[in-house]
Amino acid sequence: MENQLGVLNALDAAKTQWYHFTAIVIAGMGFFTDAYDLFSISLITKLLGRIYYFDAHSAKPGTLPPRIAAAVNGVAFCGTLAGQLFFGWLGDKLGRKRVYGLTLMLMVICSIASGLSFGKSPHGVMATLCFFRFWLGFGIGGDYPLSATIMSEYANKKTRGAFIAAVFAMQGFGILTGGIVALIVSAAFDHAYKAHPYNVDREHSTAPQADYIWRIILMFGALPALLTYYWRMKMPETARYTALVARNAKQAAADMSKVLQVDLNAEQEKVDKIGREQFGLFSKEFAKRHGLNLLGTTSTWFLLDIAFYSSNLFQKDIFSAIGWLPKAETMSATKEVYRVAKAQTLIALCGTVPGYWFTVAFIEHLGRFTIQLMGFFFMSVFMFALAIPYQHWKTHNSGFLIMYSLTFFFANFGPNATTFIVPAEIFPARLRSTCHGISAAAGKAGAIVGSFGFLYAAQSTHLDKVDKGYPTGIGVKNALMVLGAVNCLGMLFTLLVPETMGRSLEDITGENEEDNGHQQTFSVEKVPV
Repeated sequence: MENQLGVLNALDAAKTQWYHFTAIVIAGMGFFTDAYDLFSISLITKLLGRIYYFDAHSAKPGTLPPRIAAAVNGVAFCGTLAGQLFFGWLGDKLGRKRVYGLTLMLMVICSIASGLSFGKSPHGVMATLCFFRFWLGFGIGGDYPLSATIMSEYANKKTRGAFIAAVFAMQGFGILTGGIVALIVSAAFDHAYKAHPYNVDREHSTAPQADYIWRIILMFGALPALLTYYWRMKMPETARYTALVARNAKQAAADMSKVLQVDLNAEQEKVDKIGREQFGLFSKEFAKRHGLNLLGTTSTWFLLDIAFYSSNLFQKDIFSAIGWLPKAETMSATKEVYRVAKAQTLIALCGTVPGYWFTVAFIEHLGRFTIQLMGFFFMSVFMFALAIPYQHWKTHNSGFLIMYSLTFFFANFGPNATTFIVPAEIFPARLRSTCHGISAAAGKAGAIVGSFGFLYAAQSTHLDKVDKGYPTGIGVKNALMVLGAVNCLGMLFTLLVPETMGRSLEDITGENEEDNGHQQTFSVEKVPV
């Protein structure tokens, strides 16, 4: 390509090297920590209810009131949404690397602080937990656009999708590790501090030392983030940011010469020539060139996360029905943490982790568009297959579990991975992190709708069967039907998302003036004033 900068061409054509795997590990460990921190809260909410909302007169163990449960579970999502927008914008203004360390330190500090609390009253502990979970989410939010953008800008064009997918796949290991840590901690405490089941001895079914369990589980999230801080700070700024946004060809060439271990020339004349006419995010030019793409990435991520995060609405029914989770009153507090962790670990091992790595293996063969469309299609199929004969599944629990795991599998071998990958590829370098942040924030808005809207919606239509403190809803069967329809909408909006497989980032976004001598549709220099 005549107008492609030599340094960017070298990155696109580079063979897979050690620095690619280093970048995957550095960015991936951030995602490992993100998933651990976000999903570990579901392992401990029952324990928090037992410790802080114990009622000796109740036949059942204490549970978090609906509003408290919503706050504890959802506040990190709210922080993540805000962080995605803020750090996405900041990553384009200050550079990917400068902001990257800041998000990690925020995650480390807030992971530790989440395990601490002011006072011993339920309100004090929950308020402290929510405060630090919000800021933890804020740091996690920054990791989404920055990790995706850094990986896309470092990768070669042949394996870029697989590399970004590998970063995202570390989420699966984060979820799995959360379950394993909870298993180890709860088993150790259960062995050291014996407690009776709730229906045998209400007062002593929760050992006083159980208060340390949830704190240790949350604070452990600081460790992987802390271990990668040094390496994250050693990474040079991406050449695409340095050359195309900061307009410093010499620095870009020097940085990538070290990384690629080849001599690269600084081409300041080309840098000065490319992209002289800038357009902003809210300009008519952006709307004309990338508006539909942004609508495609935001809508598909929003719809996916509604379905993905609402899955907890029937998780407890499955776990209880197949005997993985006995009735709460038949267990002690530490035993309940152990059983919840065991169930979630098995789901992660069987459905969540394999799905991510299928995407890594096949994305450069099938393409982003095909995998996303296929994933939404099968999620729709399995949601309807769970919903329509819902009464049948109540007596065929193993079949329900298989369907449930397959829904997770095709979410991860499908739109959960591709919605993360595509926004890092289809927008110009100077707006890439911002647009990825906007797309990711739309996803987190979907997660909030999925986690809480459907938690209320899935309640029984009969008042005597609803969970304590909740109003009646539309029932699990109807909620599953709605989720099936949501996935069908996801298929429709996927049509707005272009295929990017095997093409350079500048070719996709139109940041090269020409492509093999032919005028490009998105020629930056030829935009009318």
